[in-house]
Amino acid sequence: MNDRPSIIVTGCSSGIGAYCARALRHDGWRVFATVRREEDRTALEADGIETLLMDYTDHASIRALVETVGLRTGGRIDALFNNGAYGQPGAVEDLSTDVLRQQFEVNFFGWHELTRQVIPIMRHSGHGRIVQCSSVLGLIPYRFRGAYTASKFALEGLSLTLRMELYGSGIHVSLIEPGAIASRFTATALTYIEKNIDLKGSAHAHDYEKQLARLNGTGPVNRYKLGPDAVYKVLRHALTARRPRPHYLVTTPAKQGTLLKRLLPADLFYRLMRATD
Repeated sequence: MNDRPSIIVTGCSSGIGAYCARALRHDGWRVFATVRREEDRTALEADGIETLLMDYTDHASIRALVETVGLRTGGRIDALFNNGAYGQPGAVEDLSTDVLRQQFEVNFFGWHELTRQVIPIMRHSGHGRIVQCSSVLGLIPYRFRGAYTASKFALEGLSLTLRMELYGSGIHVSLIEPGAIASRFTATALTYIEKNIDLKGSAHAHDYEKQLARLNGTGPVNRYKLGPDAVYKVLRHALTARRPRPHYLVTTPAKQGTLLKRLLPADLFYRLMRATD
């Protein structure tokens, strides 16, 4: 069984991470799935997935994760799928610097720390795949998602630079940019907007009513939302293709939005985005 390729998948308590961890194991990978809470390990381990605790804001836990996986595999980490993240909603003017900083700690700095930890192991073996689960909001801004959008824009820039710097090393870097995917993401976002944003005292109080309806499920249903299997389809290509792509867009709105950004004059495009709820 030790000849199976090994992969670290983060954010596996639910949604994309949980689905991809199970699908990868089914496809022959040795999966090391990370969660933040002890209680989230049970279901994954029942399916035969090796599960470890890791928190992106705790760099000691990141180092311990990489060390443990290295010991279990004899120093082999073939792939990393950075996935664990959350979205802090709220208008930019309503975000405290501490709230913005926390968004970056989880969505950006922690990913960077884990990526840096695995690269020397991959360099030693002469191969590796690093796949970042970004977002279409790493390519296109969206109102009231400034913190999340900024973290993903930063991730895009850093990851593409890393991809160029690793050329010729045998290590490939790819970005997956989904639109809406069925998960607990919106429920988590609802918790953070209620915790960190002055919803009634804001100049955007009226707009927040629509945002809350979207997050709590009382608003219109997003008919373009896909299941996590759509992400796994492109993840599999990024992990196995001889020449993985730098970008993998997922969902129709994500593909349409990036196409319009290329084709339309900038002012017209951003006016259209401003009118989108």
